[in-house]
Amino acid sequence: MTSRVLIVDDDRSMCELLELDLRSRGFEVQVHTSAEDALAELAGREFDVVLTDLQMPKLGGLQLCERIVGDRPDVPVVVMTAFGSLDTAVSAIRAGAYDFVSKPVELDVLSLVLERAVRHRELQQKVRILSDAVAATGRFEELIGESPRMRQLFDELARVADTETSVLIVGESGTGKELVAGALHERSRRKDSPFVAINCAAIPEALLESELFGHKRGAFTDARADRPGLFQQADGGTLFLDEIGDIPLTLQPRLLRALEERTARPVGGDQEIPFDVRLVAATNRDLESAVEDGRFREDLYFRINVIQIDLPPLRSRGTDVLLLAQHFVEQFAKRSGRAVSGLSEAAAQQLLDYSWPGNVRELRNVIERAVALTRVDQIPVDDLPEKIRTYRRTQLDLGSDDPAQLQPLEVVERRYIEHVLAASGNNRTQAARILGLDRKTLYRKLKQFDDEDP
Repeated sequence: MTSRVLIVDDDRSMCELLELDLRSRGFEVQVHTSAEDALAELAGREFDVVLTDLQMPKLGGLQLCERIVGDRPDVPVVVMTAFGSLDTAVSAIRAGAYDFVSKPVELDVLSLVLERAVRHRELQQKVRILSDAVAATGRFEELIGESPRMRQLFDELARVADTETSVLIVGESGTGKELVAGALHERSRRKDSPFVAINCAAIPEALLESELFGHKRGAFTDARADRPGLFQQADGGTLFLDEIGDIPLTLQPRLLRALEERTARPVGGDQEIPFDVRLVAATNRDLESAVEDGRFREDLYFRINVIQIDLPPLRSRGTDVLLLAQHFVEQFAKRSGRAVSGLSEAAAQQLLDYSWPGNVRELRNVIERAVALTRVDQIPVDDLPEKIRTYRRTQLDLGSDDPAQLQPLEVVERRYIEHVLAASGNNRTQAARILGLDRKTLYRKLKQFDDEDP
């Protein structure tokens, strides 16, 4: 679209010169010789930038700049100052001017300044639209998203939240499984009772049993007093077992019995203590494969997997990446007191192109880093990590129209299977479902690929 410039200068000959030059460069130009007329024009029409002289009768350029900044802060103002008048230029910037040019005006320089001002306005409009979208976007507690998969997820969560049913949350690392568990708790009738979470992969086996079930004084060397387990601590509320696929096989029978009987016996104790908890578990592992391999008990798997919630990876959520990025920009800018309002267009495009192996957690860290490092209000590409700056989207190439370049079917099949596995986070059960194969067939093909490799 043609950029629209409003020129304000009481020198008519200067106005004509500027109008002629800017029109030749593709700008749409409107001229006024008084600030009052310019304000009336600005009230009824849209302009991308205002170019004003400072020395004018009645309402001067500084006052005009202040009025525009107050009434139309979305329109940048560029002021023309006398050569060498640095104090005046500083006063203009303080009044809210976007930039200034010195007289006599160098037309090439003026054109570049106006183009930058127009781009600045366009970017501000995009940031505002994105901020509005974040404010109005679909949410489920702390979860944010507008993609079809996230809307479907919100619907699933709304239906299951206020039930007593055990839920298994499945998804890659960093997709927000604990956020989902917390959201389920907040939307349940148990919300006023404890929400207790534990990462089963982060605690050694010897301590995990005591954490879950508690212990009696003297049960082991450091047991100097009775300690209630997490089942008791969460009584009346929700117990979230994160990374449940990492619970040692030897501990799984005891966990199953506790869930079945709704009682837990502390380590070193001789009495069962009843509890009332809603169980929510999560894993980034393929538990069906673990069951088949004998690494996870089938009866425990069926006990925790009454309802399964599948979290999509960030790379499959489309422009949700930008909604989340803007949300994190506003969050970290407010927390750190930085005047950062959004992303540059180039940075936004790189975020869209990147594959996000670390999912939402990685995006959050990237934005926190960028807000801390940037010196401007729109995060540029240079403030993103190198692996994101230099990332180039790649697509699966299945061949070409040149018969000499076409690949054998077995090569295409292998490459596509490997592509689907990578896209599903190496979840073989999910990959088999996408490929339309049963898991045993997929395992057989993968073993064949391994045997073929030198």
